[in-house]
Amino acid sequence: MVSTLPVSLEDIRAAARRIAGRVIATPMVQSFSLGELAGVPVHLKLEHHQTTGSFKLRGATNAVLSLSPAERSRGVVAASTGNHGRALAYAAKAEGAVATICMSRLVPENKVSEIRRLGADVRIVGESQDEAQQEVERLVREEGLVMVPPFDHPDVVAGQGTLGLEIIAALPEAAIVLVPLSGGGLAAGVAAAVKGISPMTKMIGLTMEKGAAMKASLDAGRPVQVEEVASLADSLGGGIGLDNRVTFSMCRDLLDDVILLTEAEIAVGMRHAYAAERQVVEGAGAVGIVALLAGKVVGNGPIVAILSGQNVDMEQHRRVINGKAALCGEERP
Repeated sequence: MVSTLPVSLEDIRAAARRIAGRVIATPMVQSFSLGELAGVPVHLKLEHHQTTGSFKLRGATNAVLSLSPAERSRGVVAASTGNHGRALAYAAKAEGAVATICMSRLVPENKVSEIRRLGADVRIVGESQDEAQQEVERLVREEGLVMVPPFDHPDVVAGQGTLGLEIIAALPEAAIVLVPLSGGGLAAGVAAAVKGISPMTKMIGLTMEKGAAMKASLDAGRPVQVEEVASLADSLGGGIGLDNRVTFSMCRDLLDDVILLTEAEIAVGMRHAYAAERQVVEGAGAVGIVALLAGKVVGNGPIVAILSGQNVDMEQHRRVINGKAALCGEERP
């Protein structure tokens, strides 16, 4: 099955060679508190320590390096919920290219300002990632920019998959890998790498309860649209694209399960990450911890949870940590 995927294990290994020295091989540490709770060893892959604060730098860097010099000179463009835009702005700047990032009004201001700081041209368009994507397509069509999608692209998926290579190299006996699930770039890439080497390792995608586009699409058997709503796990928002070519089929074929998490559970996970693990993570980055705390994952061998990003608004983080609110305007216990 793995050999017929849009992105192969060899594609991921090639990406690892390509981006070596441009991204950090992030550490993996054992969590004794979560291990005691789960009854098996639990390891945290600290990908939020990546240079731009999330795993997205892997895919963006691989995609930019895979372009010809002529393509890079035209400039690159993408829609983003924040982290891909930041990563693409960084990767493009490193190679002397100009990045244009289109985002909806739901993207937190801290992510928007950081992308601007990296020198990208920022366009705020509409109330959803799908609307931002329409502006991307206009810029490609009318101005000749080169699109580097946030997830549904073989080079992006291969880049994200390098994270899976690091996980299996560090813990070959991993029984379960918990991966944040949005458009599926990370989940597809990591699953292709992990199952390409260790087919018996279970891959479980984790996402928020409301607006989970990939989960809805997998349930429907085809890509579908969902209403995009505000969430503590804002990085997991956005659609997967009705013409999805890569990540839907890979997630369908490679994920063993998808688990939904409530806003209150996500808030508890962020608090645990900070208080017990000494890690500042955004809601999307905490979902592996969340699933374990909520008792929604049971394993009979070592578990790896990917902490995918730290680019959280610190005022929001302070409120969550203090137990005052799980989401703006929504009080939680």
